[in-house]
Amino acid sequence: MSQAKVAVIVGVGPGLGSAITHRFAREGFTVVLMSRSGETITDIKNQILASGGKAIAIATDVTEIKSVQSAFAQVLSQLGTPEVLIYNAGNFQMASILELTPEQFETNWQVNCLGAFLAVKQVLPQMVEQRRGTILFTGATAALRGSARFASLAVGKFGLRALAQSLAREVGPLGVHVAHIVIDGIINTNKVQAREMERETYTLLSPHAIAENYWQLYQQDYTAWTLELDLRPAVENF
Repeated sequence: MSQAKVAVIVGVGPGLGSAITHRFAREGFTVVLMSRSGETITDIKNQILASGGKAIAIATDVTEIKSVQSAFAQVLSQLGTPEVLIYNAGNFQMASILELTPEQFETNWQVNCLGAFLAVKQVLPQMVEQRRGTILFTGATAALRGSARFASLAVGKFGLRALAQSLAREVGPLGVHVAHIVIDGIINTNKVQAREMERETYTLLSPHAIAENYWQLYQQDYTAWTLELDLRPAVENF
């Protein structure tokens, strides 16, 4: 029996990260869940295993290069080169620039941008050598527009989008598909439902619907690759 393909999802939580992980696991991938919270990814890993899928969980701090290197070293030694890398990590404080501390600003940039660079560096040499692979970045409206009080998110997401563009132009001709997905709206999670109980679900992005788009991006024929995809509810203003 041939070895299962590997998908690494960095930044797995109970919302979109979980939905993406389950989507790829259903297709027979061995999914690797990475997050700072070991408890969260262990729970999601166990759900996948209980449904007959294949998964491992590795607690990873994307702001620390040694943590990222160690996590991916485990993947490469145990499972081989990933077919798919999805960078879904994100963090920010909604605050005025007058209120943001340098430490908060730096940490958010590290999670939203630097961590993606560090993760890509771990798998790109092997993908280029094999002339195949898919790298997907989860972006946000803040990647296109720096709104008031969103500087800690926008700076990192602008950088993430730039990284995706530069990377796609460099390694696309070498067989590696890179795409950036703009999530324009609020994702429907249990936390959001508890916070905004009166909000109708059709005004929120379904994490499972988003995950389906990630799967479709992976499946695209190399003669028609998407670089950037923006997703929003039908009623969202844009």
